[in-house]
Amino acid sequence: MSAATKPQRALSRQNRETMRPKKTILCVDDNEQILSVRTFLLQTRGYRVVAVPTPQEALEAVVNSAPGAFDLLLCDLLMPGMDGNELVRRAKELQPALPAMIISGTVTTYDRAGRADVFLPKGASSPAELLERVRVLVARKRGPKKAIVPPAQSTRLTALASA
Repeated sequence: MSAATKPQRALSRQNRETMRPKKTILCVDDNEQILSVRTFLLQTRGYRVVAVPTPQEALEAVVNSAPGAFDLLLCDLLMPGMDGNELVRRAKELQPALPAMIISGTVTTYDRAGRADVFLPKGASSPAELLERVRVLVARKRGPKKAIVPPAQSTRLTALASA
């Protein structure tokens, strides 16, 4: 590769980065060290991270932000005061289109993390897997899922609903 093409490639990559808006992730964990490492990992991949140590602060951030300001809620499952599942439930009441990922060190609590779009066990998943799941969640367009109901079922459902 010649010296003339090297700056051109760097420049075009820089232009793409400035043209593409950064995705913003609300990251919540009561463990400061884990929160710091996770924030660093996400920031080095180009995400804008709002890191908070408590679920209450996370809810405040969601309440005080415009819909769509956060592209992902990433939180721990077990936190004092409010668990991650409750945080996700409340955040989705405020902003239903907000994707959520819960990470937990206790794999057996998967059934408790049913409100999130994705569940990852802390020790059993690599940073690369976390980044891939984040990438997929923030890239996916969120919104209400429309069920396609065949006409015969539709009338039956209407009859059941009115009963």
